[in-house]
Amino acid sequence: MKPIRALLAAALLAATAAHAAPLKTDAAHSSVSAVFKQMNVPVEAKFKTFTAQIDYDAAKPEASKATVDIATASMDLGDAEYNREVAKKEWFNTAQFPKASFVSTSIKPAGAGKLNVAGKLTIKGKTADVAFPLTVKAQGKQQVFEGQLPIKRLAFNIGEGEWKDTSMVADEVVIKFRVTAGQ
Repeated sequence: MKPIRALLAAALLAATAAHAAPLKTDAAHSSVSAVFKQMNVPVEAKFKTFTAQIDYDAAKPEASKATVDIATASMDLGDAEYNREVAKKEWFNTAQFPKASFVSTSIKPAGAGKLNVAGKLTIKGKTADVAFPLTVKAQGKQQVFEGQLPIKRLAFNIGEGEWKDTSMVADEVVIKFRVTAGQ
């Protein structure tokens, strides 16, 4: 009976070891930003605070998972007055909705160093299905995940009231991200 228990224990240990552990995000080499046009001039605003939880196995990308949470109040437009403005109810309403989040539902290989990612994006209490291409490359002992996710801000009620007018701030926004993570 002891050999069978030992064999079962070894099999369980091997199965546990074969599953990749979640990667640790290297915040110093990661970034998330939003690019949009204001009065037809491109603007890039960085989010200073976000977390990414990535469970990635290059050998089995379809078994991978990712979750990203962004502190909406951390949006930095480069001016304190603008930063206070986007925190207001008409924009992100950071008091009621302190974070935006993405949770993957599917990650599929799309060629060498490329993945197609689908998931749920929630901003300001509104959730939508989204999909985007992602590149992944090894950098030393870390993985670098880069992508861009185009959205329509009005679909998430970003810019209410007079700010629904897209002649001042365009409806199209591109969320750009680079997440560096490793064991």
